[in-house]
Amino acid sequence: MSIAKHRVSIRHALPRAWALTALTCVATPWVHAQSPAQNPATADLQACLKLTEDKERLACYDRQATKDTIMALPASPVAAQAETPQPGQPAQTVTAPPGGTPATGDTPPDEGFLSRFWELSPADKRGTFNYTAYRPNFFLPIRGLRKLNNEPSSPTRGKATNLPQYQHFETKLQLSLRTKVLEDFLLPNADLWVAYTQQSIWQTWNHEESSPFRNTDYQPEVLYVVPMPMGLQNLPFDWKWRLTSFGLVHQSNGQSDELSRSWNRAYVSFGVERGGINANLRVEAPLAKSNDKYDDNPDIEHYLGHVQAQLNWSPGRSIASLLWRPSLSGRGSVELNWSYPVNAERPDGLRWYVQAFHGYGDTLLDYNFKQSTLGAGLTIFKF
Repeated sequence: MSIAKHRVSIRHALPRAWALTALTCVATPWVHAQSPAQNPATADLQACLKLTEDKERLACYDRQATKDTIMALPASPVAAQAETPQPGQPAQTVTAPPGGTPATGDTPPDEGFLSRFWELSPADKRGTFNYTAYRPNFFLPIRGLRKLNNEPSSPTRGKATNLPQYQHFETKLQLSLRTKVLEDFLLPNADLWVAYTQQSIWQTWNHEESSPFRNTDYQPEVLYVVPMPMGLQNLPFDWKWRLTSFGLVHQSNGQSDELSRSWNRAYVSFGVERGGINANLRVEAPLAKSNDKYDDNPDIEHYLGHVQAQLNWSPGRSIASLLWRPSLSGRGSVELNWSYPVNAERPDGLRWYVQAFHGYGDTLLDYNFKQSTLGAGLTIFKF
């Protein structure tokens, strides 16, 4: 082959080789206790280097560059919690931050589920406007009610009448998304997020009433998430104080007259973690309106209280969460959620989902009606 042909081949090969080298440096995962000789990506690259023909070598580089060598961090609460390493399980594969290297040694420190979910550390940052899950996304085709609220009421809206003849079995659907709009905003590693959650109650099996939607709650939210400095994280009994967040949330059901319900509130929440367990304590302050006669439900805080406590536990492939809203009036509510993968080998895929609820506020329409429910179905969508 002539010198000119060698120069042409090198000119075409160098950009691809540089791009592949950069991709390999950025995306190669560090795996606990894995030696370089055990890395299949390294072995494949060495095989490419042994090829003498330029076309074959470049084709080999192209194949390696198009492989899925980057393991994306889990975006949804279900997927992320399911991949949290448990005692006795192999360590999780972790990718290096773009343009960076692990903090110490060959394995970056595991910041835990809350850091991956809220992108608290520089290694977990994924940029802005990446839509991911916020609260669980699920579809419960079978949901049983202990009682029916046939005459929902509020102090300012009165009592609703002439409603459809609802049945004790219905369907519940929840969709919840979030996206980061500002990264490293005001404070180090602090981010501004916006979120939206929609929960619909559908009388799917009520064919006599043409299967109406009994209620739909709409909840947009703005929250500012601040990771805690290392010096403040250590708590008793090996707990870690990971984050503090501040939020504004609006919730309404979009209905009119006697069925209209809505409220606005500000909150501050604290996230702590220990191994496969994390907890969140949220304190809320309703934003009162200037005149109560325009408030759809001025007494809602007497039923739902000002505090929300949530405990999440991930024993193996299962995920369990307990949500408690205590109330000084003796009302409040408790909700238990449990999920398990349909395919045990794919914990981040489709999952069975079970939800039990008891107390007040099952829906915004039923904020002052004591209810007990049990539903079963599947998670939907992976973000």
